[in-house]
Amino acid sequence: MSVTTAALDPSVCAPLPVLGQDVTVPLVTGGEVVYAALDYAASAPALQRVWDDVAAYAPYYGSVHRGAGYLSQLSTDLFENSRRTVAEFLGCRAEDQVVFTRSTTDSLNLLAAALPADCQVFVYETEHHASLLPWRDARVTYLDAPRTPAQAVETLERALADRDPYGPALVCVTGASNVTGELWPVKELAAAAHAHGARIVLDAAQLAPHHPVDIAELDVDWVAFSGHKLYAPFGSGVLAGRADWLREAEPYLAGGGASRKVSRRADGGVDVDWHTTAARHEAGSPNVIGVYSIASACKALTEAGFDNLVAREQELVSRVREGLAEVPEVQVLSLFGDDAPRVGVISFVVRGWNSSHFAAALSAEYGIGVRDGLFCAHPLVRTLLGSDPQDPGECGAPEAEPGERSLNAIRVSFGAGTPDEYIDRFLRAVSELVRDGARWNYRTEDGRCVPDRGEAARTA
Repeated sequence: MSVTTAALDPSVCAPLPVLGQDVTVPLVTGGEVVYAALDYAASAPALQRVWDDVAAYAPYYGSVHRGAGYLSQLSTDLFENSRRTVAEFLGCRAEDQVVFTRSTTDSLNLLAAALPADCQVFVYETEHHASLLPWRDARVTYLDAPRTPAQAVETLERALADRDPYGPALVCVTGASNVTGELWPVKELAAAAHAHGARIVLDAAQLAPHHPVDIAELDVDWVAFSGHKLYAPFGSGVLAGRADWLREAEPYLAGGGASRKVSRRADGGVDVDWHTTAARHEAGSPNVIGVYSIASACKALTEAGFDNLVAREQELVSRVREGLAEVPEVQVLSLFGDDAPRVGVISFVVRGWNSSHFAAALSAEYGIGVRDGLFCAHPLVRTLLGSDPQDPGECGAPEAEPGERSLNAIRVSFGAGTPDEYIDRFLRAVSELVRDGARWNYRTEDGRCVPDRGEAARTA
């Protein structure tokens, strides 16, 4: 998978309008500043276009698949049209299904519940917990972190060739790491999986917001992603791909919408005829606003031109990496090396700093929102930091005090809505904090590093 590096057209490559770009936050040192949201990998801000589309629809909200009234019919059409929009966005094949879920995590748990008996799952230790952990009822082979894309393919090929017994198998792999931002060789891994009679699911949570995803071109069997990372709020996700395992599995949730016919038996029991379409796994009243917001985001990204969005983001990636490289105390985390293509997700540690302390100072003193911790990818971050798996440190709950070395990292992430000024402010803040230290005292409170409100500002 390559990253587009075409020349930018300034007239079409301005940041896309997103919510929150005029929000100001207080600084602990006094005054206010426009908040610089640089935590896209956790939840991207909603596109203004998405918000406007949802606001225009909201007065017409009605029950989906449940009513004969005009608003119910309109909402049902909107829901099913959104399914078609997502299928087109993902390059789905004619026979593929698009199932709406709550998130990437929900999508992969749904697929895990649909695995055939005796299915073996192969997953790299580098995965986000959403794709590392759902396979509890399957036989799982965890693969060591590869250090090159070619090694990733070779490791998978050996593991698949050695599996015993030779039965159904599924490979789960990320498209872009939520820790390093590095792109994985998805098409090559799909070819390796299929050559050994296995299927493959792509965790596109970090890929879809930054790069085109085409199921048919990549030749993957399923794709999972979340709306809240694709500039769409309201808690919806997608599982798209082959229908057979989903059609043959018991419904993910039992209830209305998943059932086509329910009848009492003479013995007092209940017989159920389940849907064979995507509705089989969409029981309950669907989140039509969440689904519509995903479809709106898909349209907005497509209409903006993904080539231009990718090219602009690559300029931001280069600026961040070059800026961090000028600070000797900063170590950027990477699996595949400096030349690996990546999206706008970069994690690093700062020598002599606790990562939570550094992130807290970025927020309190500069109004910059980043993330610190293990990013729900504990095995990967520990591998990149060279720490023992039993060392302390948790996702979002660092145990080290300010000034102590931590076993966590700092992550800066950005995308289609990021202004250049946010990147400039971030790089300036990193340089100043490393050179001059924090201008405020901090303490650990409820597992988080926070400004000590009782301490006067220190002289910079």
